[in-house]
Amino acid sequence: MARLFRHLNGWLFALALLLAAGAVGYLTSRHDHVADWTHGGRASLSSESRAVLDALHGPVEIVSYANPQSDLRHTVAGFVQRYQRVKPDLALRFVDPQQDPAAMRELGITVDGALIIHYQGREQRLDELSERSLTNALERLARGGERIVAFVSGDGERRPDDKGNADLGTFMAQLEGRGMRAVPLNFAQVTAVPQHTDLVVLASPELALPDGAVKALTDYVANGGNLLWLSEPSNDDLHLAPLADALGVRVLPGVLVDGQGAALGLQDPRMIALGDYPQHAITRGFTLTTLFPQTSALALSARTDWQVVPFLRSGPQSWTEFKAIDNAQSSTVQYDAAAGELKGPLDFGFALSRLSPSPDKAEQRVVVVGDGDFLSNTFLGNGGNRALGERMFDWLLGDDALVNLPPRGAPDRVLQISQAQLSTVSLGFLVFLPLLLLATGGWIAWRRRRA
Repeated sequence: MARLFRHLNGWLFALALLLAAGAVGYLTSRHDHVADWTHGGRASLSSESRAVLDALHGPVEIVSYANPQSDLRHTVAGFVQRYQRVKPDLALRFVDPQQDPAAMRELGITVDGALIIHYQGREQRLDELSERSLTNALERLARGGERIVAFVSGDGERRPDDKGNADLGTFMAQLEGRGMRAVPLNFAQVTAVPQHTDLVVLASPELALPDGAVKALTDYVANGGNLLWLSEPSNDDLHLAPLADALGVRVLPGVLVDGQGAALGLQDPRMIALGDYPQHAITRGFTLTTLFPQTSALALSARTDWQVVPFLRSGPQSWTEFKAIDNAQSSTVQYDAAAGELKGPLDFGFALSRLSPSPDKAEQRVVVVGDGDFLSNTFLGNGGNRALGERMFDWLLGDDALVNLPPRGAPDRVLQISQAQLSTVSLGFLVFLPLLLLATGGWIAWRRRRA
């Protein structure tokens, strides 16, 4: 009898195990759970892509023109599924491009697996399957169309399409992927800012602007246009006083220097490093360190109808230095109150906003920064310079939902390790690990001989 019960218990245990396996299989077919244990969630969607999906209100449809005979459809479906986990109303549909070649030619489909993304009556075409390209396309759809950014040119300004050290080509190339298009604005060829311009950028002119150019910029601001003005430390008169008066700001003489730069390893006292920012929509939640090579301090010159909020401010050990600084020699500059130098903290970034004079816009926005080098090709990769520039452009264009997007890039691209740690790792792999393997092998051989 006892033997029968033991056999019965064995069969019941096997039956229970089979039922449990079947239940697990049924649940996995109905529900899925994905866990990503990589650093920073590198195997799943980045925080930036998640933020872009959160900015899309309403369903999104992705149409993939992939050949059903290849494995490409499976690859596309697996890739898009990562987005669908975050946004359930994102749908994927496949179309066989061989069924209607004429329609494919009309749509411009030339690559097997090309995607067309539809959102609120707008669409974006994608020929590359990667998270960066798809997220950029979704961000352009969230932005609501291509934005025209006009760069004033003809007077030594920084060029948005050049790779020179002082130019902005690298930065603007990245912004173009996010739905912005840079165009030149030369007032020797036009007398006013063209209509449908979303933003005008005056990027560090080297020569005095003609009176006609200054008037065109002043009229543009008076009529409700958005402006980004990147100034530089200079004693030259660039004829921009009417524009400054219209904004109620003034560029202070001298160059900002910071006494705490030496503690941060900065050899040039004109290098301003920031890790803390005044509260504004541009800097809300922004914690990255930014570097400004040569900066002018700013001040308010008159009361206007602008609401002015400083969002860049130097430290308490900074001041406006009037004397020339030679990089070839060790710096001995000191604060000199008798010479009229001003002691920090000093503002060098203003965000201005007001009710727009234009009936087509609700709010007019202007940003004035006392430095343009931080977005140049040379310094763009320092800390959070690029991320801060993107936030400024998003705020100026009124894309508030995109201002707080997390910065792009992997958090673990660089391994920070000291010389002592490097020596320890090297000894561990080159000496201790081989000795441990030899000792383990010798111990196993000794045990086998004894057996």
